[in-house]
Amino acid sequence: MSRLADTFARCRDEGRAALVTFVTGGDPSPAATPAILDALVAGGADVIELGMPFTDPMADGPTIQRANRRALGAGTRTADLLRIAREFRARHPRVPLVFMGYANPMLRRGPEWFADACAEAGVDGVICVDVPAEEDAAFGPSLRAKDVAVIRLATPTTDTARLPAVLDGASGFLYYVSVAGITGLQQAATASIEAAVARLRGVTRLPIAVGFGVRTPEQAAAIARVADGVVVGSAIVGIIEEAAAQGRDPAPPVEELIARLAAAMRRPAEEMAS
Repeated sequence: MSRLADTFARCRDEGRAALVTFVTGGDPSPAATPAILDALVAGGADVIELGMPFTDPMADGPTIQRANRRALGAGTRTADLLRIAREFRARHPRVPLVFMGYANPMLRRGPEWFADACAEAGVDGVICVDVPAEEDAAFGPSLRAKDVAVIRLATPTTDTARLPAVLDGASGFLYYVSVAGITGLQQAATASIEAAVARLRGVTRLPIAVGFGVRTPEQAAAIARVADGVVVGSAIVGIIEEAAAQGRDPAPPVEELIARLAAAMRRPAEEMAS
């Protein structure tokens, strides 16, 4: 978990938001994923979310739904993701890696098994989309016992009465889902994001990363002015899909996009310093 805290602190000291990136593990194949993760790091990603493919990704839009189908069609299993995580940790000892996904793949062998496996593989945190804070007992205690962050989601409909439950036991960072909907299809107005981040900062000291609908460097830069982190997923997954369909290596265009996002997100800090 200290890798997450250290990374957000470093970005804060540099006067910028962290770039948090998402890809689906095993898309387009388990063999291709390590090079894609390396491309994220080389391009300037600060935190990486590795999606655990699932048959019913209900929070995701069409782009990530198709990525889940490609990964499962390529035979991706939890064992592959754990191996990919272990090898990533050996190559990148300081870059935080977070598993993101749904309860079934995480809990089918029991919460203790999953927590042990995450800790052994060097996974820093877990985002489980379909286990609400009120059901934390399902796996929260097991993860915290292994010092794996339980990263919670807040949304535009998370009201003041529910926020304490969302934050109870949360660690790593708070993921603010900026739209009430699925990934990749729309983006909230910057003013509404700024208001939401200000409200959340009034009740938590956790870094706040904003995601859903962030597709361009310009959008990322605008959010970077008000949030502690910016999450980009569908735009990256779309590039992987296009490259795979054309029989090309997806790693180079992924690295190019991440470099453009990272450069745009650094500009707000440079502008404030000038």
